Amino acid sequence: MTNFQEKSSFIWGIADSILRGNFRRSDYQNVILPFTVLKRFDSVLAYSKEKVVKAYEENKNDDGLELILMSESVDENGKRLGFYNYSGYDFNRLLEDPNNIEGNLKHYLDCFSNNVKDIFIRFSMDKYIEKLSEKNILFKLMKKFNETTLDLSPKAISNHEMGTMFEELIRRFSEQSNEEAGEHFTPRDIVKLMTELLFAGEKNESGSIKLVYDPACGTGGMLTSCKEYIENIDPNIDVVLYGQESEDGIYAMCKSDILMKGEKAENIKGPFSTLSNDKLPTQTFDYMISNPPYGRDWETDEDEVRAEAELGDNGRFGAGLPRKSDGQFLFIQHMISKMKPNDKSKIAVITNGSPLFTGDAGSGESEIRKWIFENDYLETLIALPTDLFFNTGIGTYIWILTNQKSPQRKGKVQLIDAREEYIGMRKNLGSKRNLIPDESINKIVNTYIEFKKGENVKIFNNEDFGYTKITVERPKQLNYCVNNQRIENIYSYKKFKELSESKNKDPEIKLQQEEEGEKLQKAIINALKTIGNDTYRDWDEFESLVKEALNEFDLKPSFIRNIIEKLSEHDGEAEYVTDSKGEPKPDKNLRDTEKIPLTQNIDRYFEDEVLRYYPDAWYDSSKDKIGYEINFTQYFYTYEPPRELDEIDADIADITAKIQELLKE
Repeated sequence: MTNFQEKSSFIWGIADSILRGNFRRSDYQNVILPFTVLKRFDSVLAYSKEKVVKAYEENKNDDGLELILMSESVDENGKRLGFYNYSGYDFNRLLEDPNNIEGNLKHYLDCFSNNVKDIFIRFSMDKYIEKLSEKNILFKLMKKFNETTLDLSPKAISNHEMGTMFEELIRRFSEQSNEEAGEHFTPRDIVKLMTELLFAGEKNESGSIKLVYDPACGTGGMLTSCKEYIENIDPNIDVVLYGQESEDGIYAMCKSDILMKGEKAENIKGPFSTLSNDKLPTQTFDYMISNPPYGRDWETDEDEVRAEAELGDNGRFGAGLPRKSDGQFLFIQHMISKMKPNDKSKIAVITNGSPLFTGDAGSGESEIRKWIFENDYLETLIALPTDLFFNTGIGTYIWILTNQKSPQRKGKVQLIDAREEYIGMRKNLGSKRNLIPDESINKIVNTYIEFKKGENVKIFNNEDFGYTKITVERPKQLNYCVNNQRIENIYSYKKFKELSESKNKDPEIKLQQEEEGEKLQKAIINALKTIGNDTYRDWDEFESLVKEALNEFDLKPSFIRNIIEKLSEHDGEAEYVTDSKGEPKPDKNLRDTEKIPLTQNIDRYFEDEVLRYYPDAWYDSSKDKIGYEINFTQYFYTYEPPRELDEIDADIADITAKIQELLKE
């Protein structure tokens, strides 16, 4: 096998040939992925294996054994690997003793350095070894992995290719078991675009140290992409990677990949939820990149998140809390909280459309958007094509945020419409039917850097996205009448309806109380009918008639007021219903709201757009709410006139003729 795609297919074939009938399909990846990782470790360690074993035998009682073994475990260039295994076993020697392979394999795993042992613990590998042995297929599986055609040594497959192969295997296994593969990693074309946007226009000095972080790092593809990008620009820049992942198996995959690439595996935290258990609470970063889960319920994190939100600016979620069904804005707030207070930090994060516009003024989402705009964090928003991800075809957006904008960008937001920048794939991968080619990536990045208005580029001031939501009131004007239709409305009044209901558990008493209640309802209705069916347009006049008719029933004033409401309807010719001060009462049924852009004068807008239609309307400024939303489609809407009727008629006639010809045949 000459490339990682062939190796991936070979490993996929192992699962299909060895595990079928012995494991559920949903468990295939839980077996195959850990053994793939183990085989890679085995291959990477092969060069210095004998030296490490010898050093262990000579120094196993030495207090400095850990440092000795780390110094002996190196690659062909003499570079320390950062992990070791001092067992005398490797794949070849394990296969020489088929009868004891289970015990020997467990011993082999116990002889890894602690940073590797943690990986296999997270994979729950002991459990699957025991099950494989019980099914009598452990030897067969390891023999398949040890075939000469499956060379996973660094010479045969690079770290980058190995990471891509891991992702391809996860995708295929997840697809087979109907799991959401897209939660664990992001397609390479999107990772490349986000990486280049993150570092576009950045000035990184040679010899500097840059900290890069992903709070939902999955298999680590975004982190390693960032490191490769910076090192290609200047290998003298020291890039340190950090991440956190909540799912055990994916965390183990990420940590093993990071470890084999010579990175600090201890910087990858997990398996813990970033939202409720931030394992890097005091750390800040130069760059952050992430694809947090879309529409993921954060109920399991709720107690911790709400407690931290109570801390206000001293916590990560002080700007507000989004609805519980979608935690994307929690991740964005979390990342902003990790910006360096006295230096520049930059974020590239991808979301679906929900964070752009979900939530009215005063809602958690709107308050978070307001906080982002008022602090001038959002630099650019890019709309991407649909069908880019493995598990969903929805439209997505890349947010570029920073705490230090360039002078020309201050107070402004750049919108880029890149929805047509794609090519179709020859073969679909799950829901992924499109990809963003390199020429489109270059075009999008250059458009971002240029910061110029164009057909697919809009530049707005921050306040252009804000609005004031006012509540428009209109006076209550009612007419009143006791007719059959309005009497029926009385039964929709809760308190009146409850007169004939009983919660008593004794059936006889319950029936008796309900019958008495029905009699009372009929008595009230009959009393109201004595008023007659004339129409009245003055509340006070009608109220006195109702009170007189119902005087014998000892009803509360609120009960009578609600009865009057049910016997009324809006009438623009009627007298205003007033309060004790003689001021018109608002009619809640006529209540409406208006969204007035922050860039417009509220009183002038109200006069032009409301009073010209309803001269007696008013609004209470104490109820005003400031909201923000990004209606991306609206900004790039292009009017297309409807087709001419003659053209439509011609098409219909043509189709009709074809149908008639088909019917004749």
